[in-house]
Amino acid sequence: MAIQKRFIAGAVCPRCAEMDRIRAWEQNGVRYRDCVNCNFFEQAPIEEEAATELETRVNREREEQRRNTIQTVRILDPKSR
Repeated sequence: MAIQKRFIAGAVCPRCAEMDRIRAWEQNGVRYRDCVNCNFFEQAPIEEEAATELETRVNREREEQRRNTIQTVRILDPKSR
């Protein structure tokens, strides 16, 4: 059975800094990543407790989201004036 390699949306390669070129897959308890642009390759053991999601443009909190505060809106009845 062939191993399915998946592209990580929004991931930036640590070597060539190109976006959307990183593939990831897991095999025998090891997580692999590589770049199709510059042949960057990385492997790391899978740790169940410390599994963290890679930061991408999809899951990263934007600056305007951090600055905005939630405010309640009170709708007034025009007949009560």
